[in-house]
Order: sequence, then C-alpha cells, then structure tokens
Amino acid sequence: MNLKLLTKPECHLCAAARDTMDAVTAEYNVTWQEISTTDHPELAEQFAEEIPVLFVDDRQRDFWVIDPDRLRRMITAGLNA
Repeated sequence: MNLKLLTKPECHLCAAARDTMDAVTAEYNVTWQEISTTDHPELAEQFAEEIPVLFVDDRQRDFWVIDPDRLRRMITAGLNA
C-alpha cells in the first residue's frame, strides 16, 4: 500500500491531515509519504482547490479533511488485499 499526502506550506488543513495520517498509520504500522506542492508545482496547479489530497496507490481518495475512519477502512482493505 502506497499512501501519499499532498500538502502546501502554511496550510492549517494540511497540519490537521498530517496529524491524522500519523495517528492512523501508527495504529497499523504502515508508512506514508508527504509530497509538497513547493517541490511539485504541476500538482499544485492540478489540485489547487483540493489540498491537502490523500492518494492511495496513486489514486486520489480524499481531500481537504482526511477522515480517520475512512483512512482506517482503506488501510485495512489494502492490508487484506
């Protein structure tokens, strides 16, 4: 399972999303990667109105607010696949 979170600097929603990612992934001992729009301007343009964006296996799965229960279900499904 490949979890990525697209964020931008000085984004309060991104800070909350990071906290959710850290807490939930720790429950399952899985890792995630943060991708900054600073390093990927093409993603900043593509997802400008949706940041933060959660990608699971390179598919957009959530944006703005990362729901911890939904994230748990996605992780569980991925681990059981």
